Amino acid sequence: MNRLVVTLVAASFCFAGAAPDQPARPKISGIDHVRIYATNIDKSSAFYTAALGFPTSGGNCSRVTRPCFPVNWYQHVELVPAPSPAPQNWLAEIAFATDDVAEMRRYLLAHGMAPGAISNEGGGPLHFEMRDPERNRIAFIQRPLTTADYEISHNQVSSRMLHAGFVVRNVATENHFYRDILGFRLYWHGGFKDDGEDWYEIQVPDGEDWIEYMLNIPANADHKELGVQNHFSLGVKDAHAAAAQLHAHGLQAFDGPEVGRDGKDSLDAYDPDGTRVEVMEFTPVQKPCCHPYEAAHPAQ
Repeated sequence: MNRLVVTLVAASFCFAGAAPDQPARPKISGIDHVRIYATNIDKSSAFYTAALGFPTSGGNCSRVTRPCFPVNWYQHVELVPAPSPAPQNWLAEIAFATDDVAEMRRYLLAHGMAPGAISNEGGGPLHFEMRDPERNRIAFIQRPLTTADYEISHNQVSSRMLHAGFVVRNVATENHFYRDILGFRLYWHGGFKDDGEDWYEIQVPDGEDWIEYMLNIPANADHKELGVQNHFSLGVKDAHAAAAQLHAHGLQAFDGPEVGRDGKDSLDAYDPDGTRVEVMEFTPVQKPCCHPYEAAHPAQ
């Protein structure tokens, strides 16, 4: 092969592999909020305020017009009326915090995705919504840099949202989006059996929050089962202290605490529509089944 041919071959590889105008991915630092469908807003609000102890204002809830419950100054839970017919997934939206929402949208467009338009409805922060490959609604939101104006109440069962989980049918398809394109990294995976794979957890690329794929769920799963699977999680130092606090708040029916297959002590409470709120300790109390953790645990 002569020098000219070698040069042309090398140039062709450079052209095929490089993308000089490809935008870089902005940071994705954590979960900003989850939005939950509710058939009765008043009943659901009572659960989040009375049972879980969250206030109804403060933090990033200040510009949210729908019912909103701050978990801390940068994370919150929102409620929206359930549509008719009822949806399969009552976890209406998971929103991720980013440092540049315009560049994030440009990045996703460059990778063949279909993000919605950027909005700041009601004078709030810039954000856009979209669907992931399995049609789960997600959002990216850019908050202005402000000082914390929210004081954690001792009445709150938790002051940190850790993760959100949803039913996934095709791990490879979802991983291409969340891992290959967005840069999420493996945290832990395991199953009911040691050689099984029923839960697959991946952390945001620039933080410690994670999402959890809920696997092997029947296509004909009913509302109760889907309420268990499509969920979000709150972090606590002591699940047994959290259970005592829930009892003191008048919530008598919940599951646990018990140590799960992931080695963490946790309990499960359910809102009036059956959506599961997992209250989980930050770190495992024993070795997990199946696989070791592959990323750092969230800070307490």
